[in-house]
Amino acid sequence: MSKRLQRMLLVPSVIRLATRAPRNPHTAWEGYWRGIDATGRSGDVLWDSGSRTERDAYAEAVVAHFDPTLPVVDVGCGNGTHSRWLAALFPSVLGIDVSSGAVERANSEAEGLANVNFMELDATKAGAGQQILERTGPANIFVRGVLHILKPDKQASLAANLRTAIGDRGRVYLAETNFQGNSLAYLQELGATRGNIPRPLRRALENLPRPGHFGAAELRAAFPAAEWRMVADGPIAINVVPMNPAGLSQQVPGYFAVLAGEVRAPRPTLA
Repeated sequence: MSKRLQRMLLVPSVIRLATRAPRNPHTAWEGYWRGIDATGRSGDVLWDSGSRTERDAYAEAVVAHFDPTLPVVDVGCGNGTHSRWLAALFPSVLGIDVSSGAVERANSEAEGLANVNFMELDATKAGAGQQILERTGPANIFVRGVLHILKPDKQASLAANLRTAIGDRGRVYLAETNFQGNSLAYLQELGATRGNIPRPLRRALENLPRPGHFGAAELRAAFPAAEWRMVADGPIAINVVPMNPAGLSQQVPGYFAVLAGEVRAPRPTLA
C-alpha cells in the first residue's frame, strides 16, 4: 500500500479526534494538562522526550549567546522539563505557561530546586512583556515549540512581548518544528496508522490547536528587522517521545534561531 493511500486512510480518525478539541486555546491547554497522567520519555506529553542530544544542541547555543549573569524565562514551559535543565546553567529561571495545570505540574516536578519558579501567564497578551520585565528584570528567553502552534497575529504579539522582556542585554533562543509536509504526512511520520494513533499523539489531536510549522520565513514575518537582529539560525532536530514498538528515538525536522534586540533610537526630548 502506498504512503499516500495510507495517509488518506487516516483521515476519518483524525477528523474524529480533531473535532473534539476545544475552540478556545486556553480551555484546550488547560484540559490537556489536567488530563496528563505521566511525563517524560515514556509519558503522555508528545514533546517531552528528555533527549540529551537535543538538549546538548540547545546548550551549545545558549551558553555561547546568552549573557550568563541574566535570568532565563522559559516561555511555554509546560511541566518545566527545560526550565529545570536551564537552572543548572543560569542563576535563575522563570517558567511561564498559559495553563495553570501545567504550572502546578511544573512546580511539583521542580520541588527542591531553589532557583526555578513558575507563573501562569499568556505570553501573547498585551502587556505580558512588561509583566515579565517587572518580575525578572532584563532576561534571556528560551522558547521551544510554541510559535508553530500560534496564528501569525499571535506570533507577532509574542515577539513584541519578548522584545520588551529582553531589554538591552537579553537574547532569545527559539526552536520550533518545521516539518514541510501536510498534517497527514506529519502524523504518519510520527507513527500514526489507520489502526493505531499512539496515545501521546492522540491526546494532542483531541485536545490542542492544530499545529503548523515555523521556519525562517515565519520568523521574518513575526520578528521584524526593525526590532530584531539575527545572531544565528539553522536546522535542528526536535525530538518527540518514542512511539514505535522498539522505543527508538524519533525526531521532527526543526528550525532554531538566536535573536538580539536592535538598539532603539532614544526618544527626542523637548527643548
